[in-house]
Amino acid sequence: MNQIESLPPVSEMMRDAGLIPKKQFGQNFLFDLNLTGRIARSVPDIAHTDVIEVGPGPGGLTRALLMAGARRVIAIEKDKTTAPILDRIVAASDGRLAVVYADAMHTDFASLGVTEYAICSNLPYNVGTVLLTDWLIRTAHGAPITSMTLMFQREVARRIVAHVGDAEYGRLAVLASLVTDARILFDVPNTAFVPRPRVQSAVVQLIPDMNKIKKIGDISRVEQLTAKLFGQRRKMIRGIIPGVDWGRFGLMGTERAEDIAPETFAQMAGVLI
Repeated sequence: MNQIESLPPVSEMMRDAGLIPKKQFGQNFLFDLNLTGRIARSVPDIAHTDVIEVGPGPGGLTRALLMAGARRVIAIEKDKTTAPILDRIVAASDGRLAVVYADAMHTDFASLGVTEYAICSNLPYNVGTVLLTDWLIRTAHGAPITSMTLMFQREVARRIVAHVGDAEYGRLAVLASLVTDARILFDVPNTAFVPRPRVQSAVVQLIPDMNKIKKIGDISRVEQLTAKLFGQRRKMIRGIIPGVDWGRFGLMGTERAEDIAPETFAQMAGVLI
């Protein structure tokens, strides 16, 4: 048995440290070892990969990533009260775990000392979509992200992988589709979390696709255009942006944002934004 496997259960370490989930950080901790192991093993080529984890909390997924053989794990944690637990995992990690106490929303991953990395996280519910949008834009701009294996509310997961015509289709789907190949790996019941959230969750994996990225142009312009059109998603696009020759994009102008394919958004953004 290695040092990580010999650590006490996460729940016991939390009790010893007096740690409880904090609502202001959107914390819902995952204790199920089978699930954390399944998530960690889903990271492509994990044995040869540096992994960045956002919001490790008491380190359940962190331990799973180390046990799955990650070359190195860098955990970014905003809540410093987790330190007594995470310090014990660092001590048992044979130098493979580093913890950075910072807000991931304001952390430049290029400063973390890894040249290429995967992201694997049970993301805090309150910032998950903001972080993903930022990572998609950074990936399109050349950030060396090899994969993203992320847990979201199931409703958000469906928005990420949606296609034109789906009720969930929106900004996230457009950006994810233009930059990555995205799919839902599996659902996670709310009973797996402490405290138990009201919603179900799902693990989504996004693999950056350089062939797609080369065709986008400026992803920031696409993001601006999707914000503009999906911000008034029930209006026809000619009513939102008047005076455009929509025919040049193969459109009539009577379409709504939900009717427009990701590739058409990219084409439009290069002209309209």
